[in-house]
Amino acid sequence: MKTVFLASVAAATLIAAPAFAQDAVGSAGIAYVHTDTEGFKTDGANLDGVGAFKVAPEWTVTVNGAVNYADSDFGDDTTAAAAAHLTKTFGADLRAGGFVSVSDIGDDETFTVGAEVQKYLASATLTGLVSYTDADMGDAWTIGGDAAYYINPSFRLNAGVSYSNVDTDLGDVDAWAYGAGAEYQFANSPFSVSGTYQRVSTDVANVDVDADIFMIGARYNFGGTLQSLDRAGANLGRTLAGLPTAFGF
Repeated sequence: MKTVFLASVAAATLIAAPAFAQDAVGSAGIAYVHTDTEGFKTDGANLDGVGAFKVAPEWTVTVNGAVNYADSDFGDDTTAAAAAHLTKTFGADLRAGGFVSVSDIGDDETFTVGAEVQKYLASATLTGLVSYTDADMGDAWTIGGDAAYYINPSFRLNAGVSYSNVDTDLGDVDAWAYGAGAEYQFANSPFSVSGTYQRVSTDVANVDVDADIFMIGARYNFGGTLQSLDRAGANLGRTLAGLPTAFGF
């Protein structure tokens, strides 16, 4: 039931955001995902959407949701996540605020609260966050950052890193996630293509486990170029590497 509920929230984000395109900006996308975890491979798809709505001259509400499907020799699984962000702009180059999110990963449901900040430069966006997650498997603290560089307003390169400490019944688990990606929006078109690579490294009971994640996808963007959407708060929860994206930030 919880998967159905979260999938419904994510789907509502994908469907409703373009319908309010006159009052909001954002995007919706689909991607192919390949994961290799110590030789154990899965293939799947990711469907996600994000919309940013100005609720006051300096205040923005951003909602994002995602549904993920993965298939392997041992079966398939569907997960979902949704998040809501409330941020305030300070001048023309700084955005800060907080978010709440819920996600369903396997049989584990997670709830997350956190704070985030974005700094806008002439050709770049710097993003940072800190968060606390309450999950069935244990509690987690995460800190992460992402740097996006715009070759032009429709061509973005980004790289990010995050660290999480998870307190479980079996002890602490440390996890690092690294990621890099690129997205290009076609000239005079709302469509873009993207590719990303992430590595998630965990230390469980002194055993290192690494996962390599590759994604290639296409998006429909409404409300402007990649850089203008970024500055409008319509990229929150999308580009940060690793675990935060899994938790639905």
